[in-house]
Amino acid sequence: MTRSITDRIRLNNGTEMPWLGLGVWKVREEEKLIRSVRTALDYGYRSIDTATIYGNEAEVGKAIRQSGVPREELFVTTKLWNTEHGYERTISAFEESLKQLKLDYIDLYLIHWPVRDAFTETWRAFIKLYEEGKIKAIGVSNFQTHHLEEIIATSDILPAVNQIELHPRLTQKPLLNFCRNRGIQVEAWSPLMRGRLMDEPVLTELASRLNKSVAQIILRWNLQLGIATIPKSVTTTRIIENAGIFDFELSDEAMLAIDGLNQDIRTGAHPDFFDTPK
Repeated sequence: MTRSITDRIRLNNGTEMPWLGLGVWKVREEEKLIRSVRTALDYGYRSIDTATIYGNEAEVGKAIRQSGVPREELFVTTKLWNTEHGYERTISAFEESLKQLKLDYIDLYLIHWPVRDAFTETWRAFIKLYEEGKIKAIGVSNFQTHHLEEIIATSDILPAVNQIELHPRLTQKPLLNFCRNRGIQVEAWSPLMRGRLMDEPVLTELASRLNKSVAQIILRWNLQLGIATIPKSVTTTRIIENAGIFDFELSDEAMLAIDGLNQDIRTGAHPDFFDTPK
């Protein structure tokens, strides 16, 4: 059971990843981005999740350098965007991410979306970069079961992580079970459903009873399901609050009640219908 913000998950290749991270999606203002990353690192976060398409890799790198936290303590994730699929393009895109971040290596590099007829070739490039030691772990994002099966059928190296939209209205149990059975760690993006669950009675009742916030209840639910989580926030109080999930546990009854909120509702695109490059 995770009991500290310093606790880590051992991925299928032996790399250790923090359970809790900070997401920086849509944060483009440099001062705001640097302040939020610095706040997170000051309060014990060690995982920062960005992506090429977010347009803030350089700012994330700057915040990391300013923090004074040793590089080996940090876990930095970035992602390959859809227009950069293909073997050679992937290599170039990765090198550009390294340049923007001003890092010597990436801890976790993800295929952002499963672009049809492209991601298996892209995965070959990921493997090359991984074998060269430029990435500690490679994985995917927004992959459904059939996408994962395609990679498994064509490669001896499994994704270490599948980062997916997952929250109490979208529990993704079949996909979660598939990943568990194959040693692929699931990580939740948009775990708080972009703030749309703050008035949900099941959650507010649990929060009141346990003297916690609704956000803390949801994030704790993630952890007890064995799911890493990367809530996004630029608000200092919320970044600090989101870290307060290691000093309590949800009962089996509470876990089932939260599971029961599922309605298969997404805030983002469905991976099978996401726009892909022509």
